Amino acid sequence: MKIFPAIDIKDKKCVRLVKGDFDNKTEYEMSPVEQAGKYKHYGFKNLHIVDLDGALTGMIVNLNIIKEIVSKFDLKIEVGGGVRNFESIQKYIDAGVEKVILGSAAIKDKNFLKKACEKYPNKIALGLDAKDGYLSVSGWKESSNQLTLDYLKEVNDYGVSRLIYTDINRDGMKQSPNFDETMEVAETSNCPVIISGGVLSIDDIKKAKNLKNVEGIIVGKAIYDGDIQLEELVKEDA
Repeated sequence: MKIFPAIDIKDKKCVRLVKGDFDNKTEYEMSPVEQAGKYKHYGFKNLHIVDLDGALTGMIVNLNIIKEIVSKFDLKIEVGGGVRNFESIQKYIDAGVEKVILGSAAIKDKNFLKKACEKYPNKIALGLDAKDGYLSVSGWKESSNQLTLDYLKEVNDYGVSRLIYTDINRDGMKQSPNFDETMEVAETSNCPVIISGGVLSIDDIKKAKNLKNVEGIIVGKAIYDGDIQLEELVKEDA
């Protein structure tokens, strides 16, 4: 089970949102670079970064911060938020990230996802953010009217290397992830799945370990709020 501590960047700060609501955010004192260093210090190997400014504007905003994190710490980083074209993908790959997450652009244009997977084999992760079974796009500000599983079946053979599934209703709520829906997604998906949204405790991590085709889990607010201690969490990271 890969543990992905999360860093969400907004206005050059680490923030956490509740259910993706930009008006309901908590800012934290530690800078994104300092936070990444802390994760590295504790022994984590993977990192999940979201450029929230990018998600809102549709373009990469915090590339320099992410470049600094990549260059300073030997971490396998997946990054998303505002990746809408090949130029943005290339910038992140040139910066040295392990996976580039496509979300809104891939949902709105399946052909873009297909071409990206062909052009950048084993580098593209698909971010599926769902609310009540339907996919959301544009920083979760609008629904796509597409059912998650229907969309997944349509793109399942495109060559995506990783799928990140987030239940928006659980994100930032610390009510445990939506394991039932995640299992449905994992059973359907041709590639391994990362669970995101709602992690409350180490018990959630242990439960995730028993799920088929689940590669890892993203932990955000529970770390920042002190519900999960990093010493305890890193023991589950394999």
